[in-house]
Amino acid sequence: MIAILNKEIQSFFSSPIGYLVVGIFLVISSLFLFVFNGAYNILDNGFADLKPFFDLAPWIFIFLIPAITMKSFSEEKKQGTMELLLTRPIGVWNLVWGKYLGALILALIALIPSVIYVFTIYQLGDPVGNLDVGASLGSYTGLFFLAATYTAIGIFASALTQNQITAFIIAVFLSFICFFAFEGLADYKIFGDSTYGIEYLGINYHYKSMSRGVIDTRDIVYFISLILLFISLCYIKINSNKIKA
Repeated sequence: MIAILNKEIQSFFSSPIGYLVVGIFLVISSLFLFVFNGAYNILDNGFADLKPFFDLAPWIFIFLIPAITMKSFSEEKKQGTMELLLTRPIGVWNLVWGKYLGALILALIALIPSVIYVFTIYQLGDPVGNLDVGASLGSYTGLFFLAATYTAIGIFASALTQNQITAFIIAVFLSFICFFAFEGLADYKIFGDSTYGIEYLGINYHYKSMSRGVIDTRDIVYFISLILLFISLCYIKINSNKIKA
């Protein structure tokens, strides 16, 4: 598993794409937070708060993380190396977890430089340091679980096809559905009194809960369950390919 993880990280940063993905995340978030006028602009809000960043990051991640994961299994299938990996004595579980952890680490590497935003808001506060540290830590915890969930969805999508663009589109679609669709259905109150239960199934509900600075075990269990679900689906798909081979 460690060998697969190292291979994923090395292959990602051996080409300009790895640095481009990290750079795109920082550039886009910086433009929305400090340059473009709108709801996400921190300077326009008139008070030092990182909430706009944590509201914006999930939408950037919807496209960023599928860009990281789309080649996880798709490229192996396209190059014909998937059969070679499946014949090695590493086990399908180790293969899937190695791919998953490698992609997750890359997503977290893209997130780490955003700490500069914390320092910036810390300095902009009146007085200096007037920042809700608890809410910020909770939001970063939520972003970690969000990235972990999107990564699990992404490698599952990559296991479905040998076309990277198709894998990207599937991952974006599934991530969007899991993040927004249930809350959207709840807003229309289609099921009457069952609205709360429907909203609870969506990622956004639990992400917003963590962003308040309160780490609830129910939110953690939800994210872990969703991660294990998609990793298991990925394992089933890869294992079926091994049986056919």
